[in-house]
Amino acid sequence: MSVSKEPKNTVSKGGRPAGSPNKSTSIAREAIARFVDGNTDKMQGWLEQVATGVQDEETGKWLVPPNPEKAFAMLQSVVEYHVPKLARQELVGDDKAPVKIQVSWKKS
Repeated sequence: MSVSKEPKNTVSKGGRPAGSPNKSTSIAREAIARFVDGNTDKMQGWLEQVATGVQDEETGKWLVPPNPEKAFAMLQSVVEYHVPKLARQELVGDDKAPVKIQVSWKKS
């Protein structure tokens, strides 16, 4: 069986336009956002338990040892899906001259 392949120099006519979001990714992000919004109080409690730890009331042993760094990492991992990351920008120019930034607004 031979499978025909398009030559590499042809333009694809199907699929979604460049820059448009993937439908599955959009649905997943919306579901995560709804889950986060609906469980904010619970998530706050979970993060506090991870940060401050949980002790067994009878023995005093740690069931979950305190780990604020882990709690912060967990918060970041949830926020990553809820708030888009910003792209980093680098300013380049003459090392001997100051960087001049000019901002203006146009009335529409």
